[in-house]
Amino acid sequence: MTIKEIAQLAGVSSAAVSRYLNEGYVSEEKREKIKKVIETTGYRPSAQARMLRTKKACLVGVIVPKINSESISRVTAGISQVLSARGYQMLLAITDNYSKKELEYIDLFENYPVDGIILAGTVVSARHKKAFKEAKVPIVVVGQKVREVSCVYHDDYDAAKQMAQYAAKMSQKRLAYIGVSREDKAAGAARTDGFFAGLKAAGRTPDERLYREAKFTMESGYAQAMDLMKKESDIDIISCATDTIAAGAIEAIREYNNDHEANMKVTGFGDNRFLRAVTGGITTVHFAYKTSGIKSAELLLEMTEKAHTVPVQIKLGYEMIKGADQ
Repeated sequence: MTIKEIAQLAGVSSAAVSRYLNEGYVSEEKREKIKKVIETTGYRPSAQARMLRTKKACLVGVIVPKINSESISRVTAGISQVLSARGYQMLLAITDNYSKKELEYIDLFENYPVDGIILAGTVVSARHKKAFKEAKVPIVVVGQKVREVSCVYHDDYDAAKQMAQYAAKMSQKRLAYIGVSREDKAAGAARTDGFFAGLKAAGRTPDERLYREAKFTMESGYAQAMDLMKKESDIDIISCATDTIAAGAIEAIREYNNDHEANMKVTGFGDNRFLRAVTGGITTVHFAYKTSGIKSAELLLEMTEKAHTVPVQIKLGYEMIKGADQ
């Protein structure tokens, strides 16, 4: 269907339909007529024609490490909410936690082309920073603090520090921590450093023997928690860098308790709703993941539509959620 046919059905001029589609001025009476015809016929403007007319593809590339993650699903839900409301579509790319794929998708999206890119960042390497500086389109990183482009990130350090101080009050014995690679500046370095700082603030001396590094999986959380329990004694709390790792630690403790008498608690980060449902809730940190998606999409569209070039950093807060057994 063409603009001319829409105009004939609505009883208006083709120019009026064109102005309507381009958000120009149209009287309220004509606007309602055009809107009714478009809704009835299911008409959608040609993407190619729109791009030639507006110089915009109305497409945003979104790069995420995985899709079977509650935190990432919340982020993408927030992004999608904003893009849909503003007439943009989302092209989703999944890297399976391989940071090199992030660079490949940035290059792919730039040449597709898209109007901008949102990257749910994991590892920000020197190659990433170079790609950010040389980017042909605006980029917003969500979940990591960067200087080269705009970003929306969480207060991982202070959240981990508060968690450690709270855990130290609950702990009568030794307190272990399962972190992730420090190459991930947020979930890895910031949470680990914040946690150790919190222990010191609570009068505890961090013990490297009680630290393990896991991957972002339940299986890895299980393996590292089991290793801790087999090699170290008098642990009463295992704090984990993510709720997914915590879920694995909980399973390890249950299995370990079949052969030993142990009363250990687990804490996490992420406020995973499924884990909350099956456990009654562990002590964890709630980050506004959907809000971070909303803010990153709003920021990107502002950059693309108003040609803002100065990087903006937005830090979001957190809330510590006490477990059901607290």
